[in-house]
Amino acid sequence: GNLWKWLVQLGEEVVAGQDLAVIESMKMEITVESPVEGMVHSMLKAEGELVKTGDFLLLIETKKEIDS
Repeated sequence: GNLWKWLVQLGEEVVAGQDLAVIESMKMEITVESPVEGMVHSMLKAEGELVKTGDFLLLIETKKEIDS
């Protein structure tokens, strides 16, 4: 599918379970949730870009990583 829309911004604090992005395919829209709490460190895909199963969309720096 395509990365239809980012729901977070670079540098934003996120919590586990928070919606991060919406992926759109021909059959459905899928919301991607954060697996961890932390800060959006980098966004690896742009809106409109094709994404495949297993692709990394962004990197989240966890509180443990930030504190060290």
